[in-house]
Amino acid sequence: MGQRIVVGMSGGVDSSVAALLLKQQGFDVVGVFMKNWEETDENGVCLATQDYDDVRDVCQSIGIPYYSVNFVKEYWDRVFSYFLEEYKRGRTPNPDVLCNREIKFRAFLEFALRNGAEWMATGHFCRIGHGEEGVRLLKGADPQKDQSYFLHMLDQAQLQRALFPVGGMTKVQVRALAREAGLSTAQKKDSTGVCFIGERNFKRFLQQYLPATPGDMVDEKGRVVGKHDGLMYYTLGQRRGLGIGGSGDGRAWFVIGKDLSRNLLIVCQGEDHPALYCNALRASALHFIAGREPAKSFACSAKVRYRQADQACQVEILQDGGALVRFESPQRAVTPGQYVVFYQGDWCLGGGVIEEAIGL
Repeated sequence: MGQRIVVGMSGGVDSSVAALLLKQQGFDVVGVFMKNWEETDENGVCLATQDYDDVRDVCQSIGIPYYSVNFVKEYWDRVFSYFLEEYKRGRTPNPDVLCNREIKFRAFLEFALRNGAEWMATGHFCRIGHGEEGVRLLKGADPQKDQSYFLHMLDQAQLQRALFPVGGMTKVQVRALAREAGLSTAQKKDSTGVCFIGERNFKRFLQQYLPATPGDMVDEKGRVVGKHDGLMYYTLGQRRGLGIGGSGDGRAWFVIGKDLSRNLLIVCQGEDHPALYCNALRASALHFIAGREPAKSFACSAKVRYRQADQACQVEILQDGGALVRFESPQRAVTPGQYVVFYQGDWCLGGGVIEEAIGL
């Protein structure tokens, strides 16, 4: 029997095929389902039950042992509390990034190593490379599914123990392999939305944890044009759900800012309005996978949201440890609380938290 590898299994097709490939390669594979959130549906059934059932079916089909591990407390303490604090500040956080750093590649990795594993593997679409600075995180081979954006806060120690078996494949190839192997997850729909919320109504979910304070919606000149349900429900660049369509000059309305002190949601008309765009941003909490920045000033490309095409930019490291990122072309709806992630080609360098957009 080969080296032991613990595979983090979500009940989806990607992690199913990751486990299958490792088993075929002769490793001692153990499937583990991470329970990070406890909630039941209207019938009292745990929402994670179906996913765990899928993990069990796949592991039995492959012929590997499987377990479930509970990280609910760790998730609440390390991810969800931060998520709520950011929303209270009127920002739009991305909990998936923190979940990867704190739960999947910290709490889960520690669990795997304690239980005799040499490696941990996941179904993420990204790859591992090596350079003089150590382990590199590389984009997945499928540009439509690359998930390196969500893993940019990992460090050398975490990546040295990580395997991404499907990172060199396309999603079509992953599903084809699952079908050939007769895995029950072969046609299972990809999960979408925030990791622990799934596809439920996000507004209703947030209302359970944060009290909403409705207020005025104003244009850039301060004129009241409508009412908002609570600043936390809106994000910069948002068009849908404002409830003021058809007013003003008839063009679509977009969110361009929040005034927390006066509880105002600021909106504008027209998708080309200058207030929706910026030339630069300031980022904090910088993290570089190599353990240090490439230089105090360097050229690279960046994404300010997942699935965005790489944008050419110049990064300047500031004295306070943050960064000023200047883009070659204007960027739309850059959102505080989200992440800017830096790349050189397929190589993910790291990133930081967006603090403010700097206008045209």
